[in-house]
Amino acid sequence: MSLFDIRRKRALPTEETALSGRSAPMSVTNSHAVTGHPICPPFPEHLASAMFGMGCFWGVEKKFWQVEGVFTTAVGYAAGVTPNPDYKEVCSGQTGHNEVVLVIFDPEQIGYQSLLTLFWEGHNPTQGMRQGNDLGTQYRSGIYCFDETQRAAAIDSKDRYQPGLSAAGFGEITTEICDAPIFYYAEDYHQQYLHKNPAGYCGLGGTGVACPLGTGVNEVPPQLA
Repeated sequence: MSLFDIRRKRALPTEETALSGRSAPMSVTNSHAVTGHPICPPFPEHLASAMFGMGCFWGVEKKFWQVEGVFTTAVGYAAGVTPNPDYKEVCSGQTGHNEVVLVIFDPEQIGYQSLLTLFWEGHNPTQGMRQGNDLGTQYRSGIYCFDETQRAAAIDSKDRYQPGLSAAGFGEITTEICDAPIFYYAEDYHQQYLHKNPAGYCGLGGTGVACPLGTGVNEVPPQLA
């Protein structure tokens, strides 16, 4: 890979330079290959949504579908410019999208804080536009919040996790924390990929630094208390 290609993969495109995409959404099978639950809305009203980017979405999705209290998961593209992108376009670095996982969970069984703990401990959030050997804007660390309570909890968790990372010799957290953008479903073969392909690639790896958060069940972030 040339120096130009590396720089391009680490730079987010503008609306003027991004690929144009398409108007039609991706067609996916609306059934989770592991749980059997739907992966597309509408979902039962008592459930809540979360969205995370932690690197290659194959391994990230598996981490979350294994958690008790998670109703369903889906992989997709978000936080970029190009509407309804495909995988090849996202990998080109010219859409601005991140590989993300949509998590639908029961807040009475698992709190958002627990999901944040899994997020922080499940990858290295200090690497910018990469995760391990995976290089590109689609591998950046991100928390995409569906309301102000989630945003407050995400910011608080970042502030609480940084001292431990710094003490262990890691740099500053580069995770983007913002409002949940449009979630574009990834191709069918990406959904629950590591269930369908047990020997498939998973480059996900954490830092080994524990995140000092509670379970989050019925908890209120300090900023909102």
